[in-house]
Amino acid sequence: MTMMRSMVAALAVAALVAPAAATASWSMRPAAQESKVSRGRMAVTPAIAWNEWSEHQTKYTEVWTLDGLGLNELAFFGGVDAGKTLFRRRDDKYDPLPKFRADMLLSDIPELFETSARIVLRSSAFEIDAVAPAKLSGHDAVRFGYRYTVQDEEIVRRGEGHAAIVGGRLYMITFEAPQIYYFDRDIERVRAIVASARILK
Repeated sequence: MTMMRSMVAALAVAALVAPAAATASWSMRPAAQESKVSRGRMAVTPAIAWNEWSEHQTKYTEVWTLDGLGLNELAFFGGVDAGKTLFRRRDDKYDPLPKFRADMLLSDIPELFETSARIVLRSSAFEIDAVAPAKLSGHDAVRFGYRYTVQDEEIVRRGEGHAAIVGGRLYMITFEAPQIYYFDRDIERVRAIVASARILK
């Protein structure tokens, strides 16, 4: 039963960034080499090797992990166009996802992410707990922290996002992991990846 609950929880968390598809596969992103992500719209240089999941939630997104999607997830949103959603739409008629707008302020992005995540996870237990100015690829950006739990699971997950609006497009990197152990273990590695990020188009 414990194993089954863990599998269900992992799939629920993965819904934030990619559909759980039977055809999904993995490929390695090597350490100390620049890797283009999100169809070449950004590039980052990880200090250690990560695994990329082949299934992409939208054409803008890409997901990496070290230990598995339920344990640590690094998501890249490369150049989300105006009028597009952050995640794949579930129910446009009864539960539509909000859309990114080119005239949004950086301070609007955490709320856009929170609202989208609540709908995708079908969870009200999601909150933004810190927002601060930052830089992403030399551009003005916003950094925000968040916490959430998914239905029928007691594990609290923490996350951190970094987002910039460049040329009317949204570029964002988010990381999330269980609050116990994994988030603290990996967050500095993630921040180093964010610091290495280059927006390409």
